[in-house]
Amino acid sequence: MKNWHRWKPKNWLMPAPSMGTLVQPMLLACPAVGLAIGLPLLLIGMKVWADRIFFAVTLPVLAGLSFEIFTRLRRGDVGLDVVAAISMSAAVIFGENLAAAVVALMYVGGHYLEEFAAHRARREMTALLSRTPRSALRHGKHGLEEIDLNEIAPGDRLLVRQGEIAPVDGTLAEGLAVLDLSALTGEAIPIQRRAGDNVLSGALNVGVPFNLLAIRRAAESTYAGIIKLVEAAQRSKPPMSRLADRFAVAFLAVTLALAIAAWLISNDPIRAVAVLVIATPCPLILAVPIAIVAGLSKAAKHGILIKGGGALETMAKVRSIVIDKTGTLTGGRARIVAVNPCSGLSQDELLRLAASLDQASKHIIAQIIVAEARSRQLALIAPVQVVESPGEGVEGLVDGQHVIVGSARFVRSKTAAMPVDIVAAEDPAPGALVVAVAVNHSHVGTLVLADELRAGVRRLLIDLKDFGISRIVLATGDRQDVAESIAADLPIDAIRPELTPDQKVMVVLAERKYGAVMMIGDGVNDAPALAAADVGVAMGANGAAASAEVADVILLVDQLDRVFSALKFAKRSRFLALQSASIGTALSVLGMIGAAFGYFTPVQGALFQEVIDVVVILNALRALADPRAEPPVAGGA
Repeated sequence: MKNWHRWKPKNWLMPAPSMGTLVQPMLLACPAVGLAIGLPLLLIGMKVWADRIFFAVTLPVLAGLSFEIFTRLRRGDVGLDVVAAISMSAAVIFGENLAAAVVALMYVGGHYLEEFAAHRARREMTALLSRTPRSALRHGKHGLEEIDLNEIAPGDRLLVRQGEIAPVDGTLAEGLAVLDLSALTGEAIPIQRRAGDNVLSGALNVGVPFNLLAIRRAAESTYAGIIKLVEAAQRSKPPMSRLADRFAVAFLAVTLALAIAAWLISNDPIRAVAVLVIATPCPLILAVPIAIVAGLSKAAKHGILIKGGGALETMAKVRSIVIDKTGTLTGGRARIVAVNPCSGLSQDELLRLAASLDQASKHIIAQIIVAEARSRQLALIAPVQVVESPGEGVEGLVDGQHVIVGSARFVRSKTAAMPVDIVAAEDPAPGALVVAVAVNHSHVGTLVLADELRAGVRRLLIDLKDFGISRIVLATGDRQDVAESIAADLPIDAIRPELTPDQKVMVVLAERKYGAVMMIGDGVNDAPALAAADVGVAMGANGAAASAEVADVILLVDQLDRVFSALKFAKRSRFLALQSASIGTALSVLGMIGAAFGYFTPVQGALFQEVIDVVVILNALRALADPRAEPPVAGGA
């Protein structure tokens, strides 16, 4: 992880301040110093000496560029740098040494400007890398000991001090922890975690020190996985950027043809030099990478990790969304949605008695009931004489009272009579679960559990439709009645229930006829469909590792509305990349035509091209702005 900077392009013109070399500053200083000395000499009439200085300071840049071009050509890679080399060479050959020096300065300076802009765009992504902890404090036999992250094993008890990063995934051993997850999820407000709650690696402790029980090794933890994905995203080369390389040969041919035509028609080689100078470099190679990296950075700041520019571009073209139910549309875990007491008990008393008894059970439903009671800060009593019937229910003494908690059938078998509400509860709403409670062999009420829709789901789906998504399909392994109940009143175009993982893949493939398909899921059973989709989006905060591994996009915060944000960032970045490249290329072509007709000298042409480069870079950097502050992007961008 500490070598994260190696992702940068291996180009002698691309500055890497961390490298500590003098090559880049010297290359920039040569034409800069040469022009600073030569221009005054030219103004006082010492043209010969000025030309010699301009020639001398151009050679190092031209030599370095030629070496880079030769290296790329050996790999079969023809880039637009060839145009720059030809323009400098032509300017030197025909005695336009001042133009050659200006091109050298502007070309090297342009790459520095590009790197500065890209660094500005990568700031939020590299912030993740800079926060990586190197060691941890572990409770040992002889007290606290500082160890390397690689030495942490599951079960280790670690101390996380105030201001430190949680080094691995774990659970809070005791007490209360206040955590800042802004670097992971984009949420500015710190959250609280209680004893037994999960703590993600990468979380910043902004409260008192706490003890963390490690559940994974450092290399397997959430934060390590995020770092690897960020590095992969930064190394990736988006298709639009690769398009610039394929465009290079055609652009080079057009440039040479126009330059030669201008020379032949006017019988003036200087016009050809001016054409070549304005063609250096093509704004396409500047605008596209910056806009794409800016989009990746903007998404990362909001807790959306996109695995590279290719995924970002494809996301901008999505027209159909296939979405899982459990853990995606819903929270993925049942919770108590109703407490229905009878026989004069209050809701809190009914829940307190049931939760007190369920403390003795490891059943998932019992754990949910206990967690709900604790969240309401109810005083629970330790049960005694507990007897559990696996899968049915549990009974025992709570504060001297005989309490029974379980299914309606189980409770009915333990009591003399069955109230009307319990009988009705045996056939609950689709997807809901009813737990009956009896005290001293009399029914006292029911608890209703359900996996509810996430808050704001309906608004989100409507926004997606308005944004240009033509179809939304619910694909789930649940029964049809459960799926239909969940999808009621939602703008969903089709429901595909009772699906196996391979059948989910078929649903994704079938949706391809409507356009690019996005699949959103969180479980292991969603992984094949996520891999098959044009863009797979995994609910990475609580989802399965398998789904996060194959997905193209990971939501680091457990909020489904981030999908809409991701689509906005993707569409905006692609739109600005195309806009910047189109405007820049069009201006370059117009400038080349003007130079062919004699309206630009080589020096004027070099300055004009640099103005174009600055314009397209600044326009591409608009991808970092808040989309709400900008005009809306058309659905077909």
